Parts: sequence; C-alpha cells; structure tokens
Amino acid sequence: MNSSRHQCDVLIVGAGPAGLAAAWRVTQSGREATVVDDNPDPGGQIWRGEGKKLSSSQAAVWFDRIRNSSIRFINGARVYQHSGPGLLFAESEKEVFELSYEKAILATGARERFLPFPGWTLPNVMGAGGLQALVKGGLPVDEKRVVLAGSGPLLLAVADYLRRSGANILLIAEQSPWVKLARFGLSLLGQSSKRSQAFGLKRQLAGVKYLSGCWPIVASGQDKVESVTMRQGSRTWDVECDYLACGFHLVPNLELPQLLSCRIENGSVVVDDFQQTSIANIYCAGEGTGIGGLELSLVEGEIAGLAAAGHEQTARALFSARDKQRKFANTLNRAFELRSELKNLAMDETIVCRCEDVKVSQLKPSDSWRAAKLHTRCGMGPCQGRICGAAVEFLFGWKVESVRPPAFAVRVESMTQGSK
Repeated sequence: MNSSRHQCDVLIVGAGPAGLAAAWRVTQSGREATVVDDNPDPGGQIWRGEGKKLSSSQAAVWFDRIRNSSIRFINGARVYQHSGPGLLFAESEKEVFELSYEKAILATGARERFLPFPGWTLPNVMGAGGLQALVKGGLPVDEKRVVLAGSGPLLLAVADYLRRSGANILLIAEQSPWVKLARFGLSLLGQSSKRSQAFGLKRQLAGVKYLSGCWPIVASGQDKVESVTMRQGSRTWDVECDYLACGFHLVPNLELPQLLSCRIENGSVVVDDFQQTSIANIYCAGEGTGIGGLELSLVEGEIAGLAAAGHEQTARALFSARDKQRKFANTLNRAFELRSELKNLAMDETIVCRCEDVKVSQLKPSDSWRAAKLHTRCGMGPCQGRICGAAVEFLFGWKVESVRPPAFAVRVESMTQGSK
C-alpha cells in the first residue's frame, strides 16, 4: 500500500458544515488548511452531493467560498490512529496518510441513534439519514412506500427529500408528545429564519400524515420489511410499506476526540469559549460539542477556525451568534427528548448488538457496558459499538467507555504504518 506524509498547518477532520466553515476561516486568516474526510466529496451528511447539484442556497454560498479558497482536501480517507502529539494517520482505499499538524480541529459530526425493537434487523429497515444518503447515491425510490419514525427535525427534512425524489411518504411518526412540539413551535416565533424553514417544510409536505406521540413497535416481513405496527397511545395498527426509516435523534461521533484524550462530559466534547478542547491546540466544532443543528455547527466552525489561526479577537465577534444558536439547541433537545416508554420496545429475544447477535436477555444480567462486553461481546464487532452503544446507554443507563486504536477497522498493513 502506498503511503504519503503531509505537513499540515491546521488539520481539520471532517468536511461537513462545521469543518468547511473552520477551513474557510483558517485560509481567510492567511494560514494553510488541510481537510480530511472519509467521503468522496465535501459536504457531510447534510450537504451530501450539494457540491455538484446545489439545491440549498445556504450550501451554495459556502461551496462558492470553498471553491475560491486554497483549502487542501484529502477525500475518501478515514482517520484511524493517533500516534503521538501532532500526528494522525488516515487510510483510503489505496493509501495511508501520515498527517503531521500544528493545530487540529475535530468536526466529526454525528450519527443517528437506533433503538432496537422486534424486526428492526429486517432488510429495508434503516436509518432515516441512511436512506436519504442511499437515494442521493442513486437508489431509486419512485413510488416506494416509506414510513419515517423516530424523533427530531431530521425526519421532516428526510421526508421532504424522499418525496421530491418520487417516494410515497405514508407517515411521519414523531415520538415526542404534541404539547412539547407546540412549545417548540412557539419558540420559533422569534426566529424568522427557522420559522420560514419550518413553514417551508410544512408546505412541501402538505398531505403527508404526521403523528405525534407515535412510534413503531414491530416491523414484519419475510425477506424484507413488508409492514410496521405503529402505536399512538392505546391504539395500534399496521402500515404496509417498502421502507421503514428510523432515527431517534443524533449521537455525536466521539471516537477521535476520545483517542486524543479530550475531556468528554454528558456525551459531548468539552470546549472553552474559542472551541478549544482540554488538549492544547486541539479544537472541536459542530455536533461533537453537542447536537445543535446546522447554524450552530457553522458558527462553531468559524470560531474554531479563527482561533486556530490566531485571530481570537475576530472570533469574539461571533460569540453572541453562537449563544443564540446554543439556546435554540437546548430548546430543540428538550422538545425531542426520548420518552421512557421507548425503553420497553425491545423484547427479551430482540437483538441489540447486530454484529455479535447479542439479545436483550443476554444483556440483562450485566450491570455495565464493560461487563456486557466481557460476557456477551456486545459492542466488540466490526462497528465497535457505534450502533448498540447508544442503544444500551438509553435502555440500561450504561456509560459507554473505552475507545482503543484503531478507531475504525483498517488493513493490517495500515496498522503497521500507524505504529511506526
């Protein structure tokens, strides 16, 4: 396998909105920025494909800035190893990259939280964002019957995209109760941009059934999902569908911050006013510091980029905008907090760890994540607990600990490079 060395002034890990905003600010400040991301093109999940076919005016502004900057991109490469201060290793299909840096900004984003329930392992039961990504990659969904279930605004955004792609959206099931959603709606009255976004989605999804206090309890089918049983209050009913797309809010991707020994509290990276972590010269921006949405990710990225480039005074001017977005993020997270009834979805025979086929009944005797790993291998498969970890955290209240190198599955040859 080929290998190459790169000396980076400021290294940004992640090419989503936070990473792009950080990189742009770094280059605008006269410093060099290198962005490494495991996707073939920049944009992250939310702006996936926007660089080639712009549909978002906000994305258009940022991609225009990126195109007119001197940012260096290393695409299709995943950071897997920390080999000492100022040194990371990343792997692509054909190459290992040795990345030396003076300062680093972690913008690793988030992933969907999955909650296990009977039938959730059937083919065509998938994450809401996962289905959207597949459609953006070319999966045809014309006339396909889709049920979206879970929690958070992502369900609406995905429903809108799938509908515009030809899918037949049968139902959007939001687990949060109507009273919380109403309070959240009132909070948007003083925020014109978010209010217009919400009304825009409502118009585009006119005619689509939206139910609050509703969630799936069983997915059924032979070779793939054929129907889903829904619950709302005391009422249950079946909906025939071709896809069931679930997403119970988001979980920050913390593997790299943990490898770098950054301080983690309450499931997110602790940062100071300038987005610097507990480790000197390591910054974090976006969903890694707490789930907050696109606007918060952008402004955190800008502050981190300016601070890493030595322009802290300019960064201060963005603090008030960040405070406003953080306040909104807190309101959002309260509105879509997962209800306790969802802990009862999984039955004793329901698989929780899909990699190792570990069932709920096998986990119940354990009293911690570590004990469950030792006795059942839960979280020790290829995904290394990225799916089941968030699930057991919610179901059992366990703290998911210990990330060991490599952070992701890599070739043995790549490991030998990273250990030199």
